Amino acid sequence: MKKFLLLFWLILTQISFSQWEPCNNGLHVLPVLCFSTIDNIIYAGTENGGFFLSTDNGDTWIQKNNGLTSDNIFSLAVYDETIFAGTGTGLFVSSDKGENWIKNDELSNIRVHSFIISDKNIFAGTIEGGIYLSTDNGSTWIQKNNGLSSSIIFSLAKNDSNIFAGTNGGGVYISTNNGDTWIQKNNGLTDTTVCSFTINGTNIFAGTEGGIYLSTDNGDTWSKKNNGLTNTLVSSLTIIGNNIYAGTRGSGVYISINNGDSWIQKNKGLIDNYINSFILIGNNIFTGTDNGVYLSTDNGDSWIAKNRTLTNTRVHTFIVIDSNIFAGSRGTSEGIYLSTDNGNNWIRKSNSGGFSFASSGNNIFTGGYGCVYLSTDYGNKWIYKYNGLPRASVFSLIIIDSNIFAGTYSGGIYLSTDYGNTWIEKNNGLNDTNVFSLIIKDNIIFAGIYGGGVYISTDKGNSWNEKNKGLTNKNVYSLKINNSNIFVGTSAGVYLSSDNGEVWIEKNNGLTDTIVHSFAIIGNNIFAATNGGAYLSTDYGHIWIAKNIGLTNNYVLSFVISNDYIYAGTRCGIYRAKLEDFGINDVNVEISQNNLLQISPNPSSDFIYVKYNDELINKNIKIYDILGNTVWQGIPKGESISIDISSFPFGVYYIKAGNETKMFVKN
Repeated sequence: MKKFLLLFWLILTQISFSQWEPCNNGLHVLPVLCFSTIDNIIYAGTENGGFFLSTDNGDTWIQKNNGLTSDNIFSLAVYDETIFAGTGTGLFVSSDKGENWIKNDELSNIRVHSFIISDKNIFAGTIEGGIYLSTDNGSTWIQKNNGLSSSIIFSLAKNDSNIFAGTNGGGVYISTNNGDTWIQKNNGLTDTTVCSFTINGTNIFAGTEGGIYLSTDNGDTWSKKNNGLTNTLVSSLTIIGNNIYAGTRGSGVYISINNGDSWIQKNKGLIDNYINSFILIGNNIFTGTDNGVYLSTDNGDSWIAKNRTLTNTRVHTFIVIDSNIFAGSRGTSEGIYLSTDNGNNWIRKSNSGGFSFASSGNNIFTGGYGCVYLSTDYGNKWIYKYNGLPRASVFSLIIIDSNIFAGTYSGGIYLSTDYGNTWIEKNNGLNDTNVFSLIIKDNIIFAGIYGGGVYISTDKGNSWNEKNKGLTNKNVYSLKINNSNIFVGTSAGVYLSSDNGEVWIEKNNGLTDTIVHSFAIIGNNIFAATNGGAYLSTDYGHIWIAKNIGLTNNYVLSFVISNDYIYAGTRCGIYRAKLEDFGINDVNVEISQNNLLQISPNPSSDFIYVKYNDELINKNIKIYDILGNTVWQGIPKGESISIDISSFPFGVYYIKAGNETKMFVKN
């Protein structure tokens, strides 16, 4: 066993490239309600997930919601580099390809369901507000409802200078004067809830709740074209060449090659048959469904899912039991997911819980809102445990012998001694009760509290003492132990204590985003999850390096390490990377784990005291820097020696005596 392989590994970590990949198969996929495109960028509006874009033909999607206050986007349009997003609470505009959004004051608090652009005129169809027109790129809007009997506008289309409006119950309206007046055109149209249009030359197709209608005379008359349709709720229409595509709510996609005279169902590869939208990019057809995006490159004969990162599953926590990885999520996709194949596939095991995890033997506990759930069969069944718990989210759980501690947000800390059947409040000494994290070290319980900093209990939670010396930010999200060191993640970065919380030292060098949600540790490698991505430190937090290649969502909430992978839970699903991509190999064999050689304090800024087993007395001792250079050497005469390291540069060092090697940090 070669102890100094770690020296070379640490050098490699400074230059190696990490590579994250999404692994979301089986996670909740967002419904896609609408599309738009410009410069080969595909924009997608989703339900509950906001705005996404893809620059690689749908292979990956990036969420772009900065400034958006609504997660439901019903319509999208692009004009002159400006993106318009119609939401349930009004119109939002972006002039930088979705990086930032500004709410329009004039179209506010109204659902914008459709857009059409005619020359420099932008028409917006709304729910309850009718039609609005902007002639100045969306800065101001004028209501244009003269002649409309319905103010619920589902769809808009244009043919030359004619604007068509599809309404709820009022059928089709046409304007020939830029929206100043509208004329109803329903001759032959017996179904008057019009959801969609598509136009090809003089042929105007309307999708309704009763099927498809065709007009060849600019809407004066309509004829029904439903031959072959088994579902007549037509939500979306588009045309490529002579092929007309109809998306239905429940029966998928239909194609007509004879101007609508007959329809053939084309759903090969479609997992979801609830179609919301289409978009054409070259010869590619994208459809938005209630289960994400699908692509056809063969005129609709087959469809391929394009959803690897199209999820709003917010993964806040993980736990690994044997080779089973459990992921807990909150929000609209709240629940628990399980993977038994290194994240290749996930199975939803519960629609509740997933705020936190703890396990003991075959018992898995997960925190929910106002309760804890228990499973004794790897998540197949969950038992509701709430007696004594407050109506508050259980964000942390730890198990000490037969005692289960639950940290809640706004309710403080609770203890159960009977596997969660009953709970007792344990808040004596706590000044704040927003508990995000609990850990145990040497029979001391540490509690990380948002707004209150760090508290410890040495009597199994009966009393708590504040330990915040040096902790200048008390908004604590996470706690993690590595040997004698305790790391705390706050809204102002990372702090380290090597004396059980008596003193905390800020460790933010290299952290460009200082909201730290969680940590993962393997060997001497510390990962920090932040709003700005994943960071890695190999020197006890002295220096942090961003490791975000492949992360299309940098809002990282949680980590877990299992087998050869590290998994990152984000606001939009799960990513994984091989540990070797970070230069991390079998760290367990790199540094001696026995106690023949002991160093204290560690880290240290001036002196270290090295204690030896009898086997190492009179053996030559050397200290190496991270590059393998000898920076100190000597031969101890007794069982311990004091070494002055005050002149050493900050960083990681290694002491070697005989065949024993230990690491320490100069701070």
